[in-house]
Parts: sequence; C-alpha cells; structure tokens
Amino acid sequence: MAKPLSIIVVEKDRERALLIVDGLREAGDHEVFVMADDFALARRIAERNPDLVLIDAGNPSRDVLEELTLASSPMERPVAMFVDQSDGSLTKAAIEAGVSAYVVDGLRSERIKPILDAAIARFHMVQRMRVELAETRRALEERKVIDRAKGILMRAKGIGEDAAYGLLRKAAMDQGRKVADVAQALVMSADLLK
Repeated sequence: MAKPLSIIVVEKDRERALLIVDGLREAGDHEVFVMADDFALARRIAERNPDLVLIDAGNPSRDVLEELTLASSPMERPVAMFVDQSDGSLTKAAIEAGVSAYVVDGLRSERIKPILDAAIARFHMVQRMRVELAETRRALEERKVIDRAKGILMRAKGIGEDAAYGLLRKAAMDQGRKVADVAQALVMSADLLK
C-alpha cells in the first residue's frame, strides 16, 4: 500500500476548504493541511514540505496566479490549481510557472483523485525531462572543453586528434579523474599562459 500523500490546500473560504478536505479524504488516506491566508505562504509550504499543493483560486488575476505559483514551488512538487473560469493568458501563465494541473470549471469531489494522479504523473515526467536536459547540457559543455583541450594538445605537440584524446584519457586515468576534468585544467592553464 502506498504511503498517504501530504497535501496542502490553499483556500481562503472555510466552507470550500472543508468540501475540498472531504473530497480528498474520499479520494484516499491523505494528510491534509489547509492554509487559509497568504501570510508567509511560501515559507509555510516549505516548512511542511508537502507531496502536493492544491490551490482553489476561483477567479485569479495574473498577479494572484503568479504569487500562488511562486509560493507553492511548482518546480519542487506537483501543484494542482482549480479555477472557476480562465482565459488563455492565465492558463499559459500557470503552465509556464510549472503548475502540473490547471483545471477550469472549479473543484468537484469526483474529479479530485484523477486530477491529482495526473498532476503527480505530469510533475514527475517534467522533472525527468529537466534532469535529462541538465545532463545533456553538462555533457555538451564537457564535450566542448574536451575538444578545446584536444586542439591545444594537437597544436602544442603536433599530433592528431586521436592521439590528443589518448593523452587526455591517459592523464585522467593516471590521476584518477574524469577526462573532462583534466581537459578543463588544461584549458585553464593554456588560458593563463596566453
């Protein structure tokens, strides 16, 4: 059995908050915390470190939307936002801010579980893509540094590309370091000597 989710509900209206909490409890055995005011919302959410943040925003303005999404840290956890009505620019702003689920037409209890499941799945998918992108960027930067180091060795020693890479690889093995680290040190040294 999966552990219960820790969910923060951001809702100012007490009656709506109770309806949401009831709907969440029907959807599963969750630890639910309601935050009714905006005071230090980001800090309070960070202290609780929930698995998910559910925001019932009614009819948010762009400023309210930005404030709520920043406070709920959508890059750190799934955020599901429910609004009564929206327009294209608000939807776009919410998605760009990292909201995992942006649901128009309000919050109804029978929709909670599938929407939360979708928000969590989308969040994890986007997180994987962010990690892959960061790794790809890092690998590209390492490749650039290695290519620069090979060029330096090729000019300095009058050798070919394969031989230059072989020297970098041997130095890395001898020093117990990564080829990219040795290449970076060589590039930095060459820059100092210019």
